[in-house]
Amino acid sequence: MATALTSSAQVGSRINLEEAQVLRRKPTGYWRDTARRFWKDKPAVFFATIFVLMLVFVVGAPVVSHLTGFNYSENHLAQKTTPIGKEGYVLGSDGNGRDELTRLAYGGRISLLFAFSGMISILAIGGIVGGCAGYFGGIFDNIAMRIAEILLAMPVLPLLILVSAMYRPSVLVLAMMVGIFSWPGLSRLIRGEVMSVRRREYIEAARVTGASSPRILLRHVLPNVLPIILVWASLAVPGLIITESILSYIGVGVRPPTPSWGNMLQESQQFYRTAWTLIFIPGFAIYITVLSLTMTGNGIRDAMDVRLHRR
Repeated sequence: MATALTSSAQVGSRINLEEAQVLRRKPTGYWRDTARRFWKDKPAVFFATIFVLMLVFVVGAPVVSHLTGFNYSENHLAQKTTPIGKEGYVLGSDGNGRDELTRLAYGGRISLLFAFSGMISILAIGGIVGGCAGYFGGIFDNIAMRIAEILLAMPVLPLLILVSAMYRPSVLVLAMMVGIFSWPGLSRLIRGEVMSVRRREYIEAARVTGASSPRILLRHVLPNVLPIILVWASLAVPGLIITESILSYIGVGVRPPTPSWGNMLQESQQFYRTAWTLIFIPGFAIYITVLSLTMTGNGIRDAMDVRLHRR
């Protein structure tokens, strides 16, 4: 009997100690918990590191050019398709004798500039339209969603090919065109989330206290929609990289001698028998960048899903 009482007392003291430790533990916020869960996802962290290294590589393209001693548009016809590591070419030279490493860095700049600019333009249009449609509703919601349905029925890639072939826009203008044609999907996603948030009690309390609609949207609605936007952005950029590569590959995107990963593939296809690395290098750059962004986006999505970690 005494042994049982002693065991019960020990169990009770252990429970009290654990409760005290929980109470002393500092409270953590949603974003801190999300970051902690993300850092525990080793594959996501690994691919995020790869993407950061790729980003540093393309942003530092002038440094790469300085170190190699080559300009991305400088032709050396006497040194065409030089093998890797020969005559100062770290990754070899292309069919015009241009350094492949320097062109890879500058080409990545163009491809990522297009992808991030396109993502921002889609977010600017789709976020504003979807947020206002979901919050205000009424005739604005009806008109905006009808326009979105019309654009969703239109083939985006053929339209981009047609406009690019006719007007030959710059990279930034082409990215803005992507935003004009591609915002409906994001706007519908944001609209649904905003419609769900606006019915909650604290939104009604903010209205009663006299808060203006812009203040409610920025202070109360946006924090609830931001996780969806972050996950969407991390998964949209890989698709835009592939879109730019397709446009440049078929000759209606970025025009040579300005490099992009897509036109590097297009220019090197004639050398696939004699210099296969000219195809492999830009193709692998596209593949690893898209893969790392996709895996990072999956990790962010899982880290933000609180329900997944309650199981």
